[in-house]
Amino acid sequence: MKGDYQDLVDEISALLGAPATLENRDFRLIAFGAHDSEDDLVMDPVRTRSILTRQSTAAVRSWFEGFGIARATGPVRIPAAPDAGVFRGRICLPVRYRGIVQGYVWLLDQDPGPEPAALEAAMEVAQRIGVLLAEEAKAGADLSREFLAVLTAGRGWQQDMAVAALRVALGPGAEGPHAAVCVTPWSGEAPGSVPGAAAVCVVPAEHSGPDGPGSGSGTGTGTGTETGVLAVLVRLRSGDALAPALTAVGRLLPRAAAPGSGTASVAGGGARGPARAGHSVTAGLSDPVRALTELPGAWAQATAAARAAAGQPGLGPVAQWSGIGPYRMLAALGPGPADDPATRALLGPAHRELARTAEVFLDCAGQAGRAAAELGIHRQTLYYRLGRVEQLTGLDLDLGEDRLLLHMALKAARLRA
Repeated sequence: MKGDYQDLVDEISALLGAPATLENRDFRLIAFGAHDSEDDLVMDPVRTRSILTRQSTAAVRSWFEGFGIARATGPVRIPAAPDAGVFRGRICLPVRYRGIVQGYVWLLDQDPGPEPAALEAAMEVAQRIGVLLAEEAKAGADLSREFLAVLTAGRGWQQDMAVAALRVALGPGAEGPHAAVCVTPWSGEAPGSVPGAAAVCVVPAEHSGPDGPGSGSGTGTGTGTETGVLAVLVRLRSGDALAPALTAVGRLLPRAAAPGSGTASVAGGGARGPARAGHSVTAGLSDPVRALTELPGAWAQATAAARAAAGQPGLGPVAQWSGIGPYRMLAALGPGPADDPATRALLGPAHRELARTAEVFLDCAGQAGRAAAELGIHRQTLYYRLGRVEQLTGLDLDLGEDRLLLHMALKAARLRA
């Protein structure tokens, strides 16, 4: 539909004699008209950022929505505000379908402004855009539903049926390589659009626990208000190029606040979506898969990689399944290694420092000097702590198998934290 949108935006630009841009209701750019003006004010910071990044900030959204554009049924004039980066006034044409706003057409206001008849004709074109956006939103909702069904279905015939339904919903897009992306934690709705995404959905907490798809091991209620994880199915150009998936992740992870972002300017602002308070947001990418029947396995890879990034900061905030090392095997072993009777006491909250000491010692291949330096303690203090670890666990750290068991338990505890 991209070409249709561009044609309609160009039609509005011709009717009103001004360059127009079309954004969806989430203020993500869909199409924009070219202009040959030599007026520097035509490209103010807000319009420039929208075109270059194909999205507007939360501050921009709040600013313009304050003029009632989401409720308007006709053109809305918005005055210039140079202090906020809006150097030229705007005319907003709300794009609606059956009374529901689907997006906005933006034009730079000028003096004299468009004639009423021209504005009326432009609104008729905006209504045609609304029909297209509503049809696209319905298709996206169908895809989201079928994608979620694949990720949450039990094994066997239920999963087979869900995959078949997703294949039909994707149409020609079902062919070729894909990758799964997991962003965790995520609260609220899925974003309206993600670059390169074939399907997007939010997996509720009760289906996003550490045991993977359909585990029911989360703590949510299924009401849609709890924190879950965001799932993205990304279509790849080739089976060995994850660049589209990395681009999608770059748009989804929270961005560090820019200096001065707390000001009233609408030219900057923060990200929306990921749950940030008290949580570190991480993302995991699966290996490419060539058939949708492999998607449940790819999703398990993506969730494991995201959890590994959360448990081992050195891997994150974005981890690929192929790069998480021992966590690939630990993710497939289930809950057992984290609850081994020999290590249960050590992994309790009363012995966090001893557990950390043991993990660093084993990460350093049992080299006491390296481990003591990394922990910032005397070597004798290290030996004392390791002795306490042996007392608590009954393990002998001079034996390779005991070291392996302890190392696995410590890493599994990180993965499942």
